[in-house]
Amino acid sequence: MVEGALAGAVLGLGLFVLLRAIFPARPGLVARLLALDAVREDTGAPRIQLALPDEEVSAFRRGLGARMARLYGARGWEVRSIRSDLALLGRSFEAFLATKVLLGVSGLLAFPLLLGWLVLMEWGVSLAIPFWTALLVALVFFFLPDLQVKRDAAAMRRDFRHVVGAFLDLVSMNLAGGRGVPEALMMAVSVSGEQPNWAMGRIREALRGARIVGITPWQALGQLGEEINVDELRDLSAALGLVADDGAKVRASLTARAATLRRRELAEIEGRAGERSQSMLVAQLLLCAGFVIFLSYPAAMKMLGVS
Repeated sequence: MVEGALAGAVLGLGLFVLLRAIFPARPGLVARLLALDAVREDTGAPRIQLALPDEEVSAFRRGLGARMARLYGARGWEVRSIRSDLALLGRSFEAFLATKVLLGVSGLLAFPLLLGWLVLMEWGVSLAIPFWTALLVALVFFFLPDLQVKRDAAAMRRDFRHVVGAFLDLVSMNLAGGRGVPEALMMAVSVSGEQPNWAMGRIREALRGARIVGITPWQALGQLGEEINVDELRDLSAALGLVADDGAKVRASLTARAATLRRRELAEIEGRAGERSQSMLVAQLLLCAGFVIFLSYPAAMKMLGVS
């Protein structure tokens, strides 16, 4: 059965590559509908480009990632959550896709390794266990980058929300000093000095990019919030866009938003502390149970008459 499955997989892969070479893939219906919706929803406002750090990616990985990105686009797979997480982490979507594919392929190397180990240990040549183990390892390796990106992005997004709360306080104080909304936003990000926090640096880059492309600072903040999936920046952009000419109401709104962010952050910290306390309690109970079993085992064996 395993030999037939391997032969069928190789034959199917060869036929797939041949058909893709003869009949190139065309954009699917979902991709066309998404492009049509994007044209309809386009407001005409230019968009800022997030400055991503240069990644050391080989030409092979870059080409593989570009082909995978085209495949995702043709199938209409937007994966907005992963894209926003990668934008927050400063990583390339093409490099991420190439990493997933290469890790999945490397997981298939478990097949010859397990097969050679079985032969070396003289346990018989069975292709079933190495075959299904290699498939399982390849599947796990393929989804490992997703789990890592989500974990890292969740931690960075919490830090970003904390910085947004401080940013709102700074903007509110600058507005109280008599500055306008654009000047208050730029002064707020300038307080951190020449080497700001990474989150404040992202906000500063967005505000500077707004001047270059010719949009308002709150539009730039809204675009940044959409790119990295931070609701607080989108809400701030909407609030500043509605009441940009009314400084008093803006100050009151920003102060209330900053207080809400601090309360929510405090609640999240208390919740994480409670979870860790419960996990420590469970660990202590397990340790006590193991110690009791260790002490009572000799007496129990003696009562049962087991020498």
